[in-house]
Amino acid sequence: MELYRDHFQNYKRYNIPKAQLIIADIPYNIGVNAYASNPQWYKDGDNKNGESELAGRQFFDTDKDFRIAEFMHFVSTMLKKEPKEKGQAGCMIVFCEFEQQFMLIQKAKEYGFNHYINLVFRKNYSAQVLKANMKIVGNCEYALLLYRDKLPKFRNNGQMIFNCMDYIRDTETPKIHPTQKSIHVIKALISLFTDPGDVVIDPCAGSGITLLAAEMLGRKSYGFEIKKEYVEAFHSKLAQNVQTTIFQQELLLKHEQVSLFNKR
Repeated sequence: MELYRDHFQNYKRYNIPKAQLIIADIPYNIGVNAYASNPQWYKDGDNKNGESELAGRQFFDTDKDFRIAEFMHFVSTMLKKEPKEKGQAGCMIVFCEFEQQFMLIQKAKEYGFNHYINLVFRKNYSAQVLKANMKIVGNCEYALLLYRDKLPKFRNNGQMIFNCMDYIRDTETPKIHPTQKSIHVIKALISLFTDPGDVVIDPCAGSGITLLAAEMLGRKSYGFEIKKEYVEAFHSKLAQNVQTTIFQQELLLKHEQVSLFNKR
């Protein structure tokens, strides 16, 4: 598990292996309106208290001019090549704003990703309820599964899965990033499209939650994040708990193996 404080454009200096799965939550290019649907727009998350210092600000330095072409070049380079056998191809999952989907689909084709499946994650809550003038509020997150020609590796015990999934809320993992995804959702996606030992890369790592999820599942993970505070918070608040979690999982596995042996 490696989180580099650097831009993904500089990937060559790190000599990281090619990925089976690339997951990215890219900036939504909504500029200074980034917090418009986020409780942090208001003091203490309550619109009765008035606007906070975050009102009218953007999430990231690149939130108004994220360069999709550079991102696609990175992905096309770092995702492993199409294998000869079936059921082993790599893919990428890009979380995005609803209208970004159409631009991403077209741009991905320019880099050889000719196929897509749109994904919808349905929440049972919405930050937009803070907008008193809205009667219909958004409770969904959107993503695209993009792949080249062969269908990607898919691990679901032979069962199909619907492209609209429940978004399981994460109330356990420390939140260190304004757009941090639920570790439950990320773990589910990694489990579906990779095997233990596979490589997972997040070029826009943010909190590093993808790396944490991959490590917990026995995958190798690499990420890039340019903001110092998020990298430091990842190491101090998230990464330090990984070994404890893995140790606990190993103890549980050994306990189950001993119990099975004693039943024989």
